[in-house]
Amino acid sequence: MEFGTLMERRWSCRAFHPDPLPEDLITEILTTAQRTPSWCNTQPWQVHLLGGTALDWFRSELRSGVEAEPFDVSSDVPLPGGYLGVYDDRRRAAGYALYESLGIARGDKVARAEQMLRNYDFFDAPHAVIVTSDRIQGTYGALDCGAYVTNLMNAALDRGVGTIAQGAIGIHSGAVRRLLDLPEDRIVLCAVAFGRPAEEHPVNGFRTERARLDEVVHVVTRP
Repeated sequence: MEFGTLMERRWSCRAFHPDPLPEDLITEILTTAQRTPSWCNTQPWQVHLLGGTALDWFRSELRSGVEAEPFDVSSDVPLPGGYLGVYDDRRRAAGYALYESLGIARGDKVARAEQMLRNYDFFDAPHAVIVTSDRIQGTYGALDCGAYVTNLMNAALDRGVGTIAQGAIGIHSGAVRRLLDLPEDRIVLCAVAFGRPAEEHPVNGFRTERARLDEVVHVVTRP
C-alpha cells in the first residue's frame, strides 16, 4: 500500500474475526517491524506472541484478575499525571465517538466499564503480542519500543490485518509479569492485538480526528 494511503487508513480495530492468521503472515509482519530504528541500534523490544489456547488462557487469567482487583494498578512506567486543555478535549472526543458507535449512552457507567474490560479480552483477536523493554534503558528504550509498535501496526495493515495498541495491558504489568514469568530486567509497556478486522462491526466504523498542522507544527525562523 502506498505509504500516505496506509497512514490515512490506519485505525484501532476493536472487533476481529476469530480465525487465526497463517504463521508465515505473522512472521512477515514481525520481520518487517524488526527493521525499526532504535537508539544506538539497541533494539530494546522483546515481544511475547500469544495465540490459540495460550491466548485464551492469558486473557481469561488477566481479565479475572482485573475484575477481582480493578484498582490493583502496577504499571512499570509512570502513568500520565492528567490530561489538561486540548489533550483532555481530544481524549474525550475519542471516547465519546467510541461509545456512540456502540450505542452506549454517556451516563451508562456499567456499559462503559464493560467496554473497558474488553481490553483484557483482547477484543477477541486471534493473536496478540506483549511488548516489553529493557528496564535499564528507561525512557529511551520505551521510545524505541513505541516506534516498533507503530511499525508493527503499519506492517500489519499493509497486509490487510487489523491491530490495536493496548496501553491498558501495561497498567497491570505485575499480573502480566507473573503470567509470563518475566525477569525483573524487562518492563511491560503494552500489548498489540491483531487479526482480520470484523469490518461489519459498528465499533470499527468510527475514526478519530487529527489536529491541524498549525496546532502542532511551530516554524522557527531566524531573528
